[in-house]
Amino acid sequence: MSEDRILLITGGSRGIGAATARAAGREGYRVIVNYRADEKAAQAVVADIARAGGKASAIQADAGEEKDIRRLFDAAAGQFGRITHLVNNAGIVGRAGPLADADPAMLKHVIDLNVTGAILVAREAVRQISTARGGRGGAIVNVSSIAASLGAAGEYTWYAASKGAIDSLTLGLAREVAREGIRVNAVSPGMIETDIHAAGGQPDRIERLGHLMPVGRAGRADEVAAAILWLLSEQASYVTGANIRISGGR
Repeated sequence: MSEDRILLITGGSRGIGAATARAAGREGYRVIVNYRADEKAAQAVVADIARAGGKASAIQADAGEEKDIRRLFDAAAGQFGRITHLVNNAGIVGRAGPLADADPAMLKHVIDLNVTGAILVAREAVRQISTARGGRGGAIVNVSSIAASLGAAGEYTWYAASKGAIDSLTLGLAREVAREGIRVNAVSPGMIETDIHAAGGQPDRIERLGHLMPVGRAGRADEVAAAILWLLSEQASYVTGANIRISGGR
């Protein structure tokens, strides 16, 4: 029963994470909405899930810090029990520009969250979900990006590199824990209407470039969420190590 499934979403207060949280809540998952700073946004997602008849809780933690990650998983287990599902979503792009002009502190922040943090989040999830470690089994979905294969030249080459790491993590971990009751997959969104573009200093990016996509528009967060929910579900019971490109043909 989906009501027995406990889903943790890192970076769940906005964008793809929030859309996934709301969709999962409607399907009966108990949802932990992780956020770093915007408690108001996280609580709004929790309230939306509750209004739809679901159960959710917001937990603050920096998904780029090991001590916070450990605390997040301990708190989630304390509220709902050991998690069964994870959406490894927290990530940032940094400030857009060529690599030659990139601030080293910004690069470190991106890698600390997008790579090291994501790996540590996956580690803690395996410790709770694995049937070999007392868990009930379940699924992990890592949120990657088509930037990993496009390179994001002149804008976010470091971000592209960080998502290449997520692609490798997905494949390796899927094979590592396949016999421990855990499926591990990824989604690679393309240009999606979220505030990540504004955070990178390009608030008009969707308006400028969305119409250039093969399908003629940018994507929506709920369209990515639908793919994530499928990968989490038993409908994808024989799918592991996969990476679904959600890019409108790009």
